[in-house]
Amino acid sequence: MPAVKAARPTDIFTPDNWARLTAVSKWRGPLMIAHAWIVIFATIGLAVWIAHPLAWIAAIILVGSRQLGLAILMHDGAHGLLHPKRKVNNFLAQWASGIFVGSDLQSYRAYHLIHHRYTQQAEDPDLRLSKPFPTSKASMARKILRDLTGLTFLKQRGANIVAMLSAARLIIMSGGKVLSGYDSKAGRPEAGLTGETVDPAKQNVAQTLFIGKVTAQFILAQLLLLALSYLTGFGVLPFLIWFIALATTFQLFLRIRNIAEHACTTTGSEDPFTHARTTYANWLERATVAPYWVNYHSEHHLFMGIPCYNLPKANALLIANGMDQRMTIAPGYWSVLKQVTAEQPAVQTA
Repeated sequence: MPAVKAARPTDIFTPDNWARLTAVSKWRGPLMIAHAWIVIFATIGLAVWIAHPLAWIAAIILVGSRQLGLAILMHDGAHGLLHPKRKVNNFLAQWASGIFVGSDLQSYRAYHLIHHRYTQQAEDPDLRLSKPFPTSKASMARKILRDLTGLTFLKQRGANIVAMLSAARLIIMSGGKVLSGYDSKAGRPEAGLTGETVDPAKQNVAQTLFIGKVTAQFILAQLLLLALSYLTGFGVLPFLIWFIALATTFQLFLRIRNIAEHACTTTGSEDPFTHARTTYANWLERATVAPYWVNYHSEHHLFMGIPCYNLPKANALLIANGMDQRMTIAPGYWSVLKQVTAEQPAVQTA
């Protein structure tokens, strides 16, 4: 199918408004990343100091939300919105945020831009995240249980570790020659999604090596945090709070975020205002499933050059111009969860 139609900013915004909306700050991106880490470290420190299981549980919830925040800020970096200088932007997105939650900027950027190009169409690599909805309440409960017991994390990371070990075996068995003879692009998640021909044999090798590299980076990042945990003098406990959050609450918050963004939105429509959902968030939702304005997802899909901190302004201008009548807007995340677990199908087809 052809790429989805794009909204024209000149039809909605004045040149001055558009310039203000798309201005990328030199300091807000770094400060948001610093904020995420400060909240993480302060929360863990307070929980360790209180030394009570309820404090640890509360910390796991809040740390999981800021881990989602790191993933969201890496996403902004994939759009070049963390810093006006590309090298600084990429460094912040990869090494100050993405690597710690298991993301790779370069591959995510290519994969994610395909999602923007073919949103809610057959070619959309993220369609698998929204296509199963609506679903039953029992199915949703099972998904939540898998997330909070760590099964989702184990399934994903277990497969990645197997790939890493396979990559190590390939390197050892070939005496390192496989590293000089493979196409790194063929191993990325977006390979084959844009219509180019990819040799299946080469792609399998390349994917194994690529996933192995990303997994090794993720493990090294966790070892760095483990070392830092011991340096605090509190042993493994600070790291355990981080890692349990990564394996549980982060997975749940990530799932809810993904559901809210596209599940049960209009599919097959040529109207770019219908392909994503904006969900208004209260303070509790902003503290858990919607950090750093990620809930303004319709605005992001309409104009992906707007940094996350300007999305509320874009929302206000769209409403002032009467565009909210064309948008999918939910009053809160609970209302979205009720919609996607409705008995009757809630997906609209144009």
